[in-house]
Amino acid sequence: MAQSEGGQERTEEATPKKLREAQEKGQVARSRELTTFLLLLAAGFGLLFLGGDVVAAITKIMKESFQFGDRPWQDASALPGVLMQAMLDSLWALSPLLLLFFVVALLAPGILGGWLFSSEAVSLKWDRLDPIKGLGKIFAWRSLMELVKAIAKFILVAIAAGFWLWSEKWGIIGLGNQTIEYALHRSGDILIWSLIMATFPLVLVAAPDVFFQKWDHGRQLKMTRQEIREENKDTEGNPEVRSKIKTIQRELARRRMMEEVPKADVIITNPTHYSVALKYDQHKMGAPVVVAKGADFIALQIRNVAKLHKVPIVTAPPLARAVYFSTELNKEVPAGLYLAVAQILAYVYQLKKSSLDPNVNNNNFDDLPIPDDMRVDDR
Repeated sequence: MAQSEGGQERTEEATPKKLREAQEKGQVARSRELTTFLLLLAAGFGLLFLGGDVVAAITKIMKESFQFGDRPWQDASALPGVLMQAMLDSLWALSPLLLLFFVVALLAPGILGGWLFSSEAVSLKWDRLDPIKGLGKIFAWRSLMELVKAIAKFILVAIAAGFWLWSEKWGIIGLGNQTIEYALHRSGDILIWSLIMATFPLVLVAAPDVFFQKWDHGRQLKMTRQEIREENKDTEGNPEVRSKIKTIQRELARRRMMEEVPKADVIITNPTHYSVALKYDQHKMGAPVVVAKGADFIALQIRNVAKLHKVPIVTAPPLARAVYFSTELNKEVPAGLYLAVAQILAYVYQLKKSSLDPNVNNNNFDDLPIPDDMRVDDR
């Protein structure tokens, strides 16, 4: 089991933050065996399908550029131009193959770990030049794995190429009796198919290496529980700081709520434990809305602000408890409480039209129509 410098076992999977940081450093899963296999496969089939045209083009260039005829070979100044033109023509003839190799070399590494560029990965790090660390890497288990893969590739390629050449032995021997053109053409076919046949067995090395590299990459990025706790602390902040922030947020929310109390139409109280402030605009609202609510000390503050701004306060314990526990802040009261709240609002509107003090509650609102499932015992 891998251990950290502190001696703790790395048993936890890497977090998204750790994976993101690893990518920024260029640490992603890569399989050189997969890239090598795909490049060799592309080379084999590229030569198989495009090789004939390439050979024909190169042959034509050779004939046109280096045969004696009417060209002014006696003029030495013409030779560099002829050579340059031959090189450009040859490069153009080879361009389909070169383009194929370029595309495969570009796409193959991204199959496993994706494509990324990290300046940190290519930056000079002096610790990489440490001979002691370099010596340690030689005898590391990863080096042993690379040695095993190299031996396996050699054996697989040798066996596959040997079988293929053995199966073609009579054709190879018979080339001596053929014309030079046919012999060269047939030799090219044999070499290309030898490359293809020798490449296919490499999948037995590339496929396991893909899974191994993914596993090893995840193993290297594993974290200890302490590292995860530290990361959570850095990401979410210190618990004391978070608690302080939440306290400030609650205080700000309470202040905003208190600012809505003077705009309320009525305050319904328990009368001391709970207070809820309701506002209703028949032109804009479908039902009365709770603009403020609170218990104990907050309930007292709501009542004090209401008295200061002459907002009617009505004592209706069952309704106050029902609204407090059933309705969230800035939400409409439920339909089951419409009738009870309507009676309170009607009473308040009558008080406002009369000369009575709105904070003097002479009515008994203990028997308001409140559904049984919305009644809350006194607390």
